[in-house]
Amino acid sequence: MGDSSLNPVVWLGVGSSFAFSGLFYHLYREKKKELIKLKEIPIFQPDEHLLKVLNASPHKRLQYVAVEGVVHADGEPLTSKFVPRCQGVIQKVVQLERWKCWNNITRTWNSRTTNQKESSHTVPFSLVQPGSYISQVYVKVQDPLEASGGYMEVVHSKARRAQESLVDVVVQGLRGEKPMAMEESEEMLRVGSSLTGFGEVVLEGGQVIRLQAPQDGRSYVLVPSDYRSFMDRHEASATMWKALTAVTGLTGASLLACVVSSFLGKRDDRSR
Repeated sequence: MGDSSLNPVVWLGVGSSFAFSGLFYHLYREKKKELIKLKEIPIFQPDEHLLKVLNASPHKRLQYVAVEGVVHADGEPLTSKFVPRCQGVIQKVVQLERWKCWNNITRTWNSRTTNQKESSHTVPFSLVQPGSYISQVYVKVQDPLEASGGYMEVVHSKARRAQESLVDVVVQGLRGEKPMAMEESEEMLRVGSSLTGFGEVVLEGGQVIRLQAPQDGRSYVLVPSDYRSFMDRHEASATMWKALTAVTGLTGASLLACVVSSFLGKRDDRSR
């Protein structure tokens, strides 16, 4: 067996392990900083406590808070085009075609997407207190399409292979393109789903509470879960980066210890 202290593969393993350990530690530190900032954000539910805090605040405004609640349509909700008895307050339907096109230069078939049709609909909605069927306090969500957070749920997704006749095949062969599939999908923010909004909360008219995009430039975010689940995911992410830091660091240290041990053993043999 060759001298492991001179084996470039071993040294590559040592260097890679420590490099990845440093990268994972950096990601862990960044995630911990994010967690600290998130824990500093006040969390409320649409209840009398929030109403009292707003009444006692300057200008009846909270610049940046989290509001946890359940989605409730203020009027008639939207109905899914594909799923029975599925209702929501935001709906997005996408239809597209996937084609294969012949490339004369590379002599290969390449895929492309065309005829994309997208429609979005929304109705006014509010957040109400979880478990409360009749509540006098609710938070109206302003301009939800401006918010980030991936809060839409895919309720329908289907792909159909394109139907081709013999004439179509001949024409498409001459044109150098042919349809492969038709795809359609529908996303909705469903009535009754948990939602946590991060933004500015304003009291208007003594009773109407609105959640809106912050005026100080901070992110307007809607998260498709309750606050505890949202924080648990961030905690799990931090724990993962911490564990990867430890594993790669220990791997690098073990490899380095083997190299040093092998080098010292060879030196002792030569001295004898």
